Amino acid sequence: MSAPARRRVEVPLGERSYTIEIGLGTLDELGAAVKQVVEPTRALLVTTPPVGRRYGARALASLRGAGLRARRFDVPDGERSKSLAQAGRLYDALLAGGADRGSVVVALGGGVVGDLAGFVAATLLRGVPVVQVPTSLLAMVDSSVGGKTGVNVARGKNLVGAFHQPRLVWIDAATLRTLPPRQLRAGLAEVVKHAAIADAGLFEELEAQGERLLGGELERWLPILERNCAIKARVVALDERETGLRMTLNFGHTLGHAVESLARYRGVLHGEAVAIGMAFAARRSEALGLAPAGTAERLVGLLARLGLPTALPRHPRRAYLAALSVDKKKRDTRIRFVALRGIGRADTVPLLPTEILPPEVR
Repeated sequence: MSAPARRRVEVPLGERSYTIEIGLGTLDELGAAVKQVVEPTRALLVTTPPVGRRYGARALASLRGAGLRARRFDVPDGERSKSLAQAGRLYDALLAGGADRGSVVVALGGGVVGDLAGFVAATLLRGVPVVQVPTSLLAMVDSSVGGKTGVNVARGKNLVGAFHQPRLVWIDAATLRTLPPRQLRAGLAEVVKHAAIADAGLFEELEAQGERLLGGELERWLPILERNCAIKARVVALDERETGLRMTLNFGHTLGHAVESLARYRGVLHGEAVAIGMAFAARRSEALGLAPAGTAERLVGLLARLGLPTALPRHPRRAYLAALSVDKKKRDTRIRFVALRGIGRADTVPLLPTEILPPEVR
């Protein structure tokens, strides 16, 4: 059987433009691709122990085969690795290895690795190249694209970061084969998000056959990955610095980030928190008269069928309001809350935290 066709999505950002390459079984070609777009002499491969055990040796061999002096650096698995302390360890590792502005950071893993490694690349020596090699569905369709990097601090998630576009996003869909089912479902939350805010046709397709993706052949993922990356690329090209349109990509994230923060980043995956936040945002959109009746029912129904949570965890209202007070989309006292106008359409509305979460909702 012939190999499935590769997919390519361009992110047009002038001199910061780059390509998203989507394929199946392409990890061994990583080194040659990196060499072509960056021309580095050194590479630091940042990964986690679970991903490194499966794919680290192949990625290193590919980088070294392309003539790069490459080494691997592992960070602990989980959201708590997105910290200034871990960033400091990466700075030390890069500098100890002789890093200069011709070095490249290669992020092999999920969203945590991509955000952390991207932040380090953005800030070391005032910026070195980064290549994103996402191995989770969530990272493939969302976090690896667009150049948003960052770490968490005690006051909230992603409050310290930088915009730093990758030179290349290299997606090998074969890595989804070893992704735990829960992680795969969590990644689907971001697929649903893109459909809900920008592609009603994709939403209908997910309603019709979304469950089949969870147990289907990997080839089925290629058009899904391409379509989602194209949505993200289009929005990023129009609003790179998140001053308007790109804020809609945060649909579900206002309450989602609060859920993660209140759980201390334990026991809930990012995609699960986003699913909870989307369900909440859809219900609030209807309650505020912004979305047609039935919008929330469709969204919540799809999320539930995909095995994702939709109920807000039972934390005190004051705890949620405190978490909302540090939302990055806040302007003065109001948050640019992403609301649905219907399936496939969204925009932002300025709301006070108490309007987002009025007493009667709790």
